[in-house]
Amino acid sequence: MGDESAISPKDRFLTVYGRKPVLEALDDAALEVDKVILADTVRGPNAAEIERAAKAAGVPVQRASAHRVKVLAGNGKQDQGVLADVVAPRMRSLHAALSDGRPPSRVLLLDGITTPANVGMILRTATAAGLDGVVVPRRGVAALDPMVVKASAGVAFRAPVLRCGSAREAAEMLTEAGYGLYALGASARETVFDVELPQRAAFVLGGETNGVGAEVGELVTEWVSIPMPGEVESLNVSAAAAVLSFELVRRATDAAGRGR
Repeated sequence: MGDESAISPKDRFLTVYGRKPVLEALDDAALEVDKVILADTVRGPNAAEIERAAKAAGVPVQRASAHRVKVLAGNGKQDQGVLADVVAPRMRSLHAALSDGRPPSRVLLLDGITTPANVGMILRTATAAGLDGVVVPRRGVAALDPMVVKASAGVAFRAPVLRCGSAREAAEMLTEAGYGLYALGASARETVFDVELPQRAAFVLGGETNGVGAEVGELVTEWVSIPMPGEVESLNVSAAAAVLSFELVRRATDAAGRGR
């Protein structure tokens, strides 16, 4: 699996690229920008505008080759030669979260979700529901880029994102740490409303086309469904995540009420 204790920059920052998103990040007092990287091909008024905004925000500007900026942005068409690393205060590696004295009790695991809009909406929903973590693997899931940030309406910056290499790796780590692994599947007889959950549980949300992959599926403790009396085959994955997230809120609220 590699050295999971090593902290990657991708476990600390969300990278935004393009002139307008970078300027917006620099102008937002609620965000902490670690650095701006400007391609050495960006000169004149555009460079001056970025440098001026960065100086006003107290953010260092580094110069790099245009190729390097494209590689870092992961998007060769839209980076416009500039990117910014924005600190995501609740983002950390899954390894760090599981090693914590108080590991998360309820997490979502994204497996093969490639549409940025879905990833962004899931991050927004999970954050609104107060979930402890959303595992977003670096491989097989849409990159945490400006499209994800936009779909989350900016919530992605403060979402409890947990990073790891792949969904399979995450499933193995969660299983080893004593989590029950529950996957959403339309044909499952047990429902999200009825299933009995252990103290720690992870819920796998599968990709838009193929659902939960076989590599993760073989580690699943139990499959659960969202009952749909109407004549609809399935929900969009972000809608399913919303149903699940707020069912967990309902359970927590009921438990708190009984504890009074």
